[in-house]
Amino acid sequence: MPRFHFLAVGLCACLAAAPALAQTLPPVDCAHPFGLYDNMELVYQLQDASGKTTGTMRNRVVSLSAEQNKKQTVTTNTVLLKSGTYDPKNKLLRLQDLTFRCRQDTSFTDGSAELSPESLRSFRDRRFDYAPVPLAWPNQPTVGSELPQGGISVQVSSTAVDIAKVYTTVHKRRVTGTEMVTTPAGSFACYKVEAERESATAARADMVMRNAVRVVDYYSPAVGIVKSEVYDKKGKLEQVRLLTAINTGAPAGGTIQPREKEKYKVKKS
Repeated sequence: MPRFHFLAVGLCACLAAAPALAQTLPPVDCAHPFGLYDNMELVYQLQDASGKTTGTMRNRVVSLSAEQNKKQTVTTNTVLLKSGTYDPKNKLLRLQDLTFRCRQDTSFTDGSAELSPESLRSFRDRRFDYAPVPLAWPNQPTVGSELPQGGISVQVSSTAVDIAKVYTTVHKRRVTGTEMVTTPAGSFACYKVEAERESATAARADMVMRNAVRVVDYYSPAVGIVKSEVYDKKGKLEQVRLLTAINTGAPAGGTIQPREKEKYKVKKS
């Protein structure tokens, strides 16, 4: 059994036995944010409210690196991923680069992942200036605590003028409990985080088109997001994203091993 499965099972046992003591769980290895190693791939099934499969998402690790601050007191570990979204017939719909990080006791997902591709489809042959804000996922959060907002904003412009600002913000994030979640990929002890995701297109201050949904994420510090649910304003379930497989990328019969040598860079400023 791969190393990350032992971590997940161990976390499950702790949380299932004593949810109130979730904050005392041992820290996750920050050198590998969300337990990600070289060539690992996480596969998610996308479902509608009735449980029908609407597509697949595959996040594959491309590289890992580490960077220290100038005083060499804080290390930021970075994972670069290729994220592909496919339709039910396995046709590629979207391909993007994502950056996950871990610093001290917190992991971060890429705010770019929150942007729906449909939000930019009406702007053709325009310039896009992306400004993502990572979403923080503490490795040992306290139930009831609030988490900082994150997401992405995109300034749409032509060669002469600004046209519109498109953004998605995930805010009002709160850790509301702990729960064991079982999927085809295994059983995982998860923190439950509820939030509001607002998407908008602003042509000007008095002309803004907004859409807000409620998002419930179940995340394990050992593997990241295990399950994500999206509800409309009336509380009706719209979409589900479920972790269905963790492919190690290791040779048959082999196990993933940490790199023998980690590359460290030192920030100059």
